[in-house]
Amino acid sequence: MSRLSHPDPELTQRLSRRGMLGVAAGATAAALLGAAAPATAAPATAAPASSASASGRGRPVLPPGRLGIQLYSLRDKVSTLGFARVFAELAKYGYDEIEFAGYSQGSAGPITLAQLKRLARDHGLNPIGSHVGYYSSDPNAYTFAQNLTKVLDDAEALGLKHIGTAASPFRYGSTVDAWKRAADDFNTYGAAAKARGIKFYQHNHSEEFSFATDDPKVRLYDVLLAETDPDLVHLEMDIYWAYVGQFRFSKRPDGTAAPFEPLDYVLKQPHRYPLFHVKDGESDPSNPYGYRMTDVGDGDIDYRRFISGVTRLRGERLAHHWQAEHDNPAESFTFARRSSEHLHSLREDC
Repeated sequence: MSRLSHPDPELTQRLSRRGMLGVAAGATAAALLGAAAPATAAPATAAPASSASASGRGRPVLPPGRLGIQLYSLRDKVSTLGFARVFAELAKYGYDEIEFAGYSQGSAGPITLAQLKRLARDHGLNPIGSHVGYYSSDPNAYTFAQNLTKVLDDAEALGLKHIGTAASPFRYGSTVDAWKRAADDFNTYGAAAKARGIKFYQHNHSEEFSFATDDPKVRLYDVLLAETDPDLVHLEMDIYWAYVGQFRFSKRPDGTAAPFEPLDYVLKQPHRYPLFHVKDGESDPSNPYGYRMTDVGDGDIDYRRFISGVTRLRGERLAHHWQAEHDNPAESFTFARRSSEHLHSLREDC
């Protein structure tokens, strides 16, 4: 559960997550170097801080029983205090669900999957998903590519309904054909997961919204959507990183405009997005990523608008799961408590 030091904040986050999962840290570094240069235009949909407030007098924006947290945000507590202490705190804060990013608890001692499942149940927490590595150069690595059967066995043992990866599909490069090959991999994992009654999913960072190196008019995320079977491959939108992608890649490499709205992807295919990461950021156009990550509720991403936009779709209110996350919170229990308080306070306008 180490934290790696790197001048690129997004690469730091991604490599640190992979360190936690036991995946080779350098697996996609070359792909990152090929990403398009950041755009300099201000983010198109960043809301002022006041618009993300809890104002409104209607029903709660957050569907009941659907607030989760990605345990990567609490990796420091898991690795020192153990899952039991962490789950007890999360239950006090009003969380309903958890998403794993590894099943070990460091110096807190060994734990079995059966014990982990029982701990979650005893604290009223539903294990909804888990992040596992995509591939590694180590043939014995715990990844989808190297150890698919074991990954799915463990997901079944925990009773997970979703199993996914936070790795970007740069395994074969950043061309259109490279992403088609990665899409084939994901279709394979999705078919194997579906056979066990589990949904496979991919969690985005911002580079997914960059452009193919061999066809700069093509956004790579669109290739992923087009080339994966919607019945087999689902998406977990990290809303913060999607808006970072909007900031960085609102222009093609030749400078022509290519705006997009992250919410529109969801509204077009709501059933492909069962999970979301609710992560906040303060708008900062001077930052190459356009935002500085904050605790949920302290930033400029309008979660009242975003969540309402999804949950108002044809009965979709009960179909999605919302996982609070911060890649490197100043104090992880404080982040978890404040995020829950903010999200539970949001009300729809009458």
